[in-house]
Amino acid sequence: MDPGVSPKFALPETFDGVRMEITGQLGMIWELVKAPVIVPLLQFSVYICLIMSIMLLCERVYMGIVIVLVKLFWKKPDKRYKFDPIHDDEEIGSSNFPVVLVQIPMFNEREVYKLSIGAACGLSWPSDRLVIQVLDDSTDPTVKQMVEMECQRWASKGINIRYQIRENRVGYKAGALKEGLKRSYVKHCEFVVIFDADFQPEPDFLRRSIPFLIHNPNIALVQARWRFVNSDECLLTRMQEMSLDYHFTVEQEVGSSTHAFFGFNGTAGIWRIAAINEAGGWKDRTTVEDMDLAVRASLRGWKFLYLGDLQVKSELPSTFRAFRFQQHRWSCGPANLFRKMVMEIIRNKKVRFWKKVYVIYSFFFVRKIIAHWVTFCFYCVVLPLTILVPEVKVPIWGSVYIPSIITILNSVGTPRSIHLLFYWILFENVMSLHRTKATLIGLFEAGRANEWVVTAKLGSGQTNAKGNTKGLKRFPRIFKLPDRLNTLELGFAAFLFVCGCYDFVHGKNNYFIYLFLQTLSFFISGLGWIGTYVPS
Repeated sequence: MDPGVSPKFALPETFDGVRMEITGQLGMIWELVKAPVIVPLLQFSVYICLIMSIMLLCERVYMGIVIVLVKLFWKKPDKRYKFDPIHDDEEIGSSNFPVVLVQIPMFNEREVYKLSIGAACGLSWPSDRLVIQVLDDSTDPTVKQMVEMECQRWASKGINIRYQIRENRVGYKAGALKEGLKRSYVKHCEFVVIFDADFQPEPDFLRRSIPFLIHNPNIALVQARWRFVNSDECLLTRMQEMSLDYHFTVEQEVGSSTHAFFGFNGTAGIWRIAAINEAGGWKDRTTVEDMDLAVRASLRGWKFLYLGDLQVKSELPSTFRAFRFQQHRWSCGPANLFRKMVMEIIRNKKVRFWKKVYVIYSFFFVRKIIAHWVTFCFYCVVLPLTILVPEVKVPIWGSVYIPSIITILNSVGTPRSIHLLFYWILFENVMSLHRTKATLIGLFEAGRANEWVVTAKLGSGQTNAKGNTKGLKRFPRIFKLPDRLNTLELGFAAFLFVCGCYDFVHGKNNYFIYLFLQTLSFFISGLGWIGTYVPS
């Protein structure tokens, strides 16, 4: 080294040389590996994703065709099944009314416990033929005292309401419901209706549903539709409304009309207690005890009926944290149940072949597994990677046409939100990350397979003293620092941003527009800003 040159100027040159050498070696390794390994693997992944996309498209088109036929030509439920309203008769009193048990499972429901208890106590049904059972698993002693006092208040008015607690939370909701059915005063009950703590049935709920069970002894379950009181609270609740409206408007209706089978939604449904017992009762082996019971009852020949016109008010999660936990449970549970029951379904002798195909392929495999995998793997991983490996081509019908058709078909459930479809797509792609992770945990029965986190309810939709609805005028707390960063979302935001920048500079497909918008969605979710609102 020249003695006239200071060492501090020589060091960067040395580092630059090493850096150039390392970069060159990495580039050489990339070129050596890309053609024989990366390109074939990525091309194979594209083919798999295209196959899954076609499977999902066929499922959506099939259900779209069926729902059109149902609306145009199918008879209404009261015409397909025998339905004879129960009338009050002064001469015979209430003896023509069956005894109905109402179960309300709760866990620290400080904000909403009065809603379901009050609505259940207001049901139009003879008081001597109605038993209301509040199953309180709360761990907060203050909340337990509040719930017990509310039950005592209604009992003082002549309502037959029972407050039940357990020493532990074994089995969570399934355990509470199972223990509730063991009570001696339940033995004379013929039907049981279940309402979660935020559900508010109308007074005529039982009169519009119970007759189907009375006059059709082969029906085990009558399921009502959920109506969301806080769907306009924020963008998060609007996105949820779009997904759930499709589930109720299309999926439940199609299952009820074609195979008399669908997944019990866990609440706002009436079961024949004899069917529950014949199916083996409540089981806590998965986080979807409701779906578990429905599949087992269906395998024993019982039929289900969905009533889209019978609606029950409920609340959507309005915080991203609560929604993530809910979606983990709803995605992990069905995959885990599929693992446990697929061979039992195949070996079953009471169910016809095409119903088995429907349950295994359509109900479980495509809707509960493939739908999540293709959304995440294709649109958040494989498609961005093809930008970095231009040798791999994705046909436009797979990257644009098929997802566009699927999205349009999904929009039929909520026509009023069709202008939010683009936001819904970005949001669903973000959530597909967690749903895919949850399905893998369920399929392989990993550590969080049986994790149960109760969805937090905030009492949105309640009316205050001025008659205004609580929670409708809220504004995003944009500059609030998050309590916890969601690193998975932030990691994918960085990945998609890199792919978007590369496509902007070198690409020819203009995917960068989608990638930058999807990056923003992952980034916002990573900071937990979705559904974060200040009080009105």
